[in-house]
Amino acid sequence: MSQTLQASTLLAVPLAPLVGSALAGIFGTRLGGNWIGRTLSHSLTILGVLTAFVLSAMTLQSVAVDGARFNETLYTWMVVGGLKMEVGFLIDGLTAMMMCVVTFVSLMVHLYTIGYMEEDDGYNRFFAYISLFTFSMLMLVMSNNMLQLFFGWEAVGLVSYLLIGFWFNKPTAIFANMKAFLVNRVGDFGFILGIGLIAAYGGTLNYTEAFAKAGELGALTFPGTDWMLVTVICICLFIGAMGKSAQFPLHVWLPDSMEGPTPISALIHAATMVTAGIFMVTRMSPLFELSDTALNFILVIGAITALFMGFLGLIQNDIKRVVAYSTLSQLGYMTVALGASAYSVAVFHLMTHAFFKALLFLGAGSVIMGMHHNQDIRWMGGVRKYMPITWITSLLGSLALIGTPFFSGFYSKDSIIEAVAESHLPGAGFAHFAVLAGVFVTAFYSFRMYFLVFHGEERYDQNPDAHHDDHHGHDDHGHDHGPHESPWVVTVPLVLLAIPSVLIGFYTIDPLLYGEFFSDAIFINADKHPVMHELSHEYHGAVAMAMHAFSTAPFWLALAGVVTSYYMYMINPAVPAAIKRVFHPIYVLFENKYYMDWINENILARGARALGTGLWKGGDQAIIEGGVVNASWKLVGWVSSVTRQLQSGYLYHYALVMILGVFVLMTWFVWLK
Repeated sequence: MSQTLQASTLLAVPLAPLVGSALAGIFGTRLGGNWIGRTLSHSLTILGVLTAFVLSAMTLQSVAVDGARFNETLYTWMVVGGLKMEVGFLIDGLTAMMMCVVTFVSLMVHLYTIGYMEEDDGYNRFFAYISLFTFSMLMLVMSNNMLQLFFGWEAVGLVSYLLIGFWFNKPTAIFANMKAFLVNRVGDFGFILGIGLIAAYGGTLNYTEAFAKAGELGALTFPGTDWMLVTVICICLFIGAMGKSAQFPLHVWLPDSMEGPTPISALIHAATMVTAGIFMVTRMSPLFELSDTALNFILVIGAITALFMGFLGLIQNDIKRVVAYSTLSQLGYMTVALGASAYSVAVFHLMTHAFFKALLFLGAGSVIMGMHHNQDIRWMGGVRKYMPITWITSLLGSLALIGTPFFSGFYSKDSIIEAVAESHLPGAGFAHFAVLAGVFVTAFYSFRMYFLVFHGEERYDQNPDAHHDDHHGHDDHGHDHGPHESPWVVTVPLVLLAIPSVLIGFYTIDPLLYGEFFSDAIFINADKHPVMHELSHEYHGAVAMAMHAFSTAPFWLALAGVVTSYYMYMINPAVPAAIKRVFHPIYVLFENKYYMDWINENILARGARALGTGLWKGGDQAIIEGGVVNASWKLVGWVSSVTRQLQSGYLYHYALVMILGVFVLMTWFVWLK
């Protein structure tokens, strides 16, 4: 190793956004008397994130070029028995890549927010929140132990709650952030159980020490069962990932989170927070490799999410919700790759997806601004000529999303499909069908949105809600005017995100998938799970892979999706209405999101409330309070009332009792003889 990483430099990466957040959050709000204005607030937070990005890029260069690594404890919080609770950093290829993705996307979102939130009263507060989120996410990905991982995990959840409910006067926003908070608590309960089992049986929270004991954990069974302990640990950990990374059935919070401002949709629900679960499973690969049961569970859950969440994107009319369901589907693809033991492919798609999905969300926000905060794609059309930069960048993002050869999404998405085809797990057949069918579905709803927004006849003046403002904190800017291009602070981040959306897959597939970049960060049992080994035999370079794609099923499925959407929405708009009539029951099922919200609210929530009420009234009031607490004092009172009768105060009563006592004792002894 020709170069080492300095702890002080690494510490500055998460602390720079934290300092910016603290300054804007205290001195830029009523808490500190609004001492600094908007310009200084966004300048401080952008400076903090820019500093973090520059240092992250330098760290990535040191890791990739010089082979630098870092794994040290910076602070010991407490020691309980032999269990150490520490704060420390682990910097390897996986961490360095995540640091750059988080800070770059966050920097773009900070710049974009200057234009998007320009008229919002909570401008400074919003910048404080997104910088605090950046700090939390960096602490999560840089951690070298599970305590710090859990701290970052919960911190990003907390900031997500604050950002989804940013417009706290909107009832729908408050409902959405509470829903996100509660659903994530379900996942986090499983997550902390998994960490607790590792601490209990491994005796450590440190990654390196826990992974060194993976073999010992793999030989144990869960007490009272014949289940492998490591299977229980991995499934518990993955339940945490299901909540954070919105996997079925814990996905229900993510579409509703679109109630928050568009910049947080790009930052949290596309590029960073929702990928925390993917990162965590990849980091824990030495444990997951020991359990085929857990991997198969992950594979099936990911396949269900990839396909069935994509179906819901087909009928969405809110531009942000179309992109949100696309996020759910793509997270399913990443999860499928994890289940197939193609961890490097999963994080490769995580990285490429971060850029083009952030681009699509910010592009959607630019359209919303240009359309005077109308979000219904049915009342758009012809926007291309009014918003040329937003149009071309959104087109590039859509092409990357559907896996167009040579675009970044192609290299990662096709690699997932190939990896699943090579997997020998029981659920691989269903998963392969799901990811293949998902290609057509993704192309269809992505270009349905694209065509309805940017092409065809102009419909923005036909909107029946044209004078209704749904965007809290903004006025309508005069809804009677036509669309207009967004300011430079909005379009520049779009261009900067479009560049990696097109190019980064081509230039990074070799080192990330078939090189040594992740060699010491990801462990794969090649004998049991030879997927990556088999993929490497079929790979002959980025150009050859893209050229070969033109003769494969994914390309023709994607092309079919684009052509079908063009025909149905540009040439013959009567077809979608006819399909809706014929398949009305299925449409209703999709419209009600498989009734998952109804099940959660009317069965699970009411069942939990009934159980809680039963435990309260039957357990607490009847047994504990009535049977133990009240019964005990009543028994004491009754005994006291009886014994009190014997205390008359008369000597002859006491003498009589003494004589009777002596008589009983004498009779007893005589009887014993």
